[in-house]
Amino acid sequence: MTKADIVETLANEHELSKRQAGEIVDLILDEITGALKAGDKVQLIPFGSFVVRERKARTGRNPQTGAVLKIAARRVPAFSAGKGLKDAVGGPKRGGAAKKSSRKK
Repeated sequence: MTKADIVETLANEHELSKRQAGEIVDLILDEITGALKAGDKVQLIPFGSFVVRERKARTGRNPQTGAVLKIAARRVPAFSAGKGLKDAVGGPKRGGAAKKSSRKK
């Protein structure tokens, strides 16, 4: 599914023009981006959460030359799926087999 598919579905289901639906989708994405730039967490319950994670500076290697490189610290966006999304995609959790006691009788 692409952004264009979401715009088309939104336009069809809510009797909007594709332009209006596109502006709504753009606005939502801009708001999420702005919040993440500010370091805020974005929660869309039960869909999931967008957060910003800090990556430490580290050393790496160029695979062709083997030269050591410094990789700078940076902030990266991350998504954590919520319970509703996990259940929708993977189905409900099944109860695992009961644990057997390890003590001897």
